[in-house]
Amino acid sequence: MSFPTATIDASALRHNLAAVRRFAPASKVLAVIKANAYGHGIVPVAHALDSADAFGVARIGEGLALRAGGITRPIVLLEGVFSNDELQQAAAANFELVVHSLAQVEQLEQAGAAHRFDVWLKLNTGMNRLGVTPAEFDEVRRRLQTCAAVGRIRLMTHLFGAEEAGGVGTRQQIGDFLAMTAGMSLDRSVANSAGLIAWPEARTEWVRPGLMLYGISPIPGQSADQLGLRPAMTLTTQLIAVRRVTRGEGVGYNAIWRAPKDSLIGIAAIGYGDGYARNVRSGAPVLVNSHPATVAGRVSMDMTAIDVTDVPDAKIGDSVVLWGEGVPADRVASYADTIAYELVCGIAQRVTRVWR
Repeated sequence: MSFPTATIDASALRHNLAAVRRFAPASKVLAVIKANAYGHGIVPVAHALDSADAFGVARIGEGLALRAGGITRPIVLLEGVFSNDELQQAAAANFELVVHSLAQVEQLEQAGAAHRFDVWLKLNTGMNRLGVTPAEFDEVRRRLQTCAAVGRIRLMTHLFGAEEAGGVGTRQQIGDFLAMTAGMSLDRSVANSAGLIAWPEARTEWVRPGLMLYGISPIPGQSADQLGLRPAMTLTTQLIAVRRVTRGEGVGYNAIWRAPKDSLIGIAAIGYGDGYARNVRSGAPVLVNSHPATVAGRVSMDMTAIDVTDVPDAKIGDSVVLWGEGVPADRVASYADTIAYELVCGIAQRVTRVWR
């Protein structure tokens, strides 16, 4: 028995990277593969996306895993480094660093000229998470330009609501960033996935797609298919039991789902212990042998009940698709009051991963 299974489609990853380039044909692509490539597998995803111009990871351990896996493309540490030991490891692995604080500037100034880092200076334009303030920007840029440990400098910011079409805050962020960096002969990066789709003015010299690389729409109301994207992960399992319940009978913990009529319930071998979230509500879509069906009741640790009343000849061993091909992850996420990012990142280690 080897279910549940997350099947990763390498051709879909490459297809989605090509879609990024169609949206932003004049931009270089920093492919974001942090958090184990959004649950898809950081090293194999990097190999599948080897035509990206660079890779972005959050922390140094992710970058080291890529180097150990044979990845030679530029790797950007999106959180930068936080100790001299990390700085030395970053130098040895030839990582590029995001610089977002005065402390990181001072660390580079104290490092000497043994290694020259390409750095990405991050400007806070309203996200208020990481980044130097507009008041600090000119001084920090000047210090980096005269720092012996710094080679090439690029500029970046992060959008806090790019998925909101026509959002005033995003328009302000982009305008502020472009105004502050106007006339500088430095590459810039503004757009995440939603930004590069919805905001053409954010398609600067570099774009930083994440979610869309995995075939998931970052834009509410627009499906991945409408955006020309293909799901890279399909989460599947099998039915391990099928039972009849009469009208009014409850199913699962606390009987929060009760049969509206005499029904057929299939038990799928997957639960929150596998990363299929406990808060997925009744009615969430699945496919059973390619036929639409819905979750019935509370997700358990290892099992999920599915109403298969309308699935022809449902039986033990039938395939179940939880999300992926035919069941968009963002649609499932809406039944769990979350976002698709959390679903795909949450796949547990015990789930078998298969590359196609």
